[in-house]
Amino acid sequence: MAAAAAEDARGAAARLEAIWQRGGVAQWLLRPLALLHATLVGLRRGLYRAGLLRREHLPVPVIVVGNRVAGGAGKTPVTIALVEALRAAGRRPGIVSRGHGRSDLAALHEVQPQDPAATCGDEPLLMRRRTGAPVVVGRDRAAAARQLLARHPDTDVIVCDDGLQHLRLARDIEIVVFDERGAGNGWLLPAGPLREPVDAPPAGRVQLAVHNTGGAEPAPGLPPGERLQRRLGAPVALADWWAGVPDRPGEAAWAALRGRRLLASAGTGQPARFFDALRAQGLDLDTLALDDHHGHATLPWPATATEVLVTEKDAVKLDPARLAAERPGLRIHVVPLVLQLPPGLISTVLQALAAR
Repeated sequence: MAAAAAEDARGAAARLEAIWQRGGVAQWLLRPLALLHATLVGLRRGLYRAGLLRREHLPVPVIVVGNRVAGGAGKTPVTIALVEALRAAGRRPGIVSRGHGRSDLAALHEVQPQDPAATCGDEPLLMRRRTGAPVVVGRDRAAAARQLLARHPDTDVIVCDDGLQHLRLARDIEIVVFDERGAGNGWLLPAGPLREPVDAPPAGRVQLAVHNTGGAEPAPGLPPGERLQRRLGAPVALADWWAGVPDRPGEAAWAALRGRRLLASAGTGQPARFFDALRAQGLDLDTLALDDHHGHATLPWPATATEVLVTEKDAVKLDPARLAAERPGLRIHVVPLVLQLPPGLISTVLQALAAR
């Protein structure tokens, strides 16, 4: 039943995306709703600018990472890379997030490295494991940040993952992430993929755009920004990934997989991006695109699969002991995504923090 629901969800999303790309009568019929959406977004922003809706200011600077387009533009990898860069510069960052997919969205919860993803959400768990920084999840990001600061008073900057539209949390810096899709067809939901206009004014002192487009040029019509460098880290066995065993040298790890028949599985917003990057490593793949944040309550792979490549976002929901019991002999390889932020972006962020 869970697998059928996931397939229905992905199917509905795919049909809507096809309407955005194809246009036609269906897309025209959705435009009045998109115009209403744009009106409500503008009204809400105006109420915050006028002070009629109250922003909550924290005693430390806040950086918000988000995107304008629905779906996976790479916000969480950017957050991870940003936190690592801040720590390398001597700052003590903490992370707040909504925790999509967890069982109780309203509750505040500090993420622990061995938490089940259902308790805290897959992306917050991944951020906690990758960065070691404290992470608190909650629908109310301001309340989550207050709890984080109370429990970790040495924190000197809050990074909010996927909080661009959460205007109640006052922010100093906004980092807006765009990917290869650009602004799509230029329409707001549901007639297009935009959550808000591409040129929405900043809600903080500084707004920066970054383009997570791989080797492609940014789409026209986007705000100017710097391009990120992204690559796949070396694949590592699932049990070793959970245990934190250091990676093998990259080329040796990839060479060991070439010439085998592999299944690549991804429960992300843009699974094709993962599959294409794996093929660029010379791997022979079958692929399985799952719904974003797929829970893996039932293992989705066919009985004939012997080796599966997964993202870290999926790995946090795969217990090695469970896999050994349910599918003995099945080998799972976890493939990290590594983003490198442009030095100019890091420098601008650090200067803005120092000027607060």
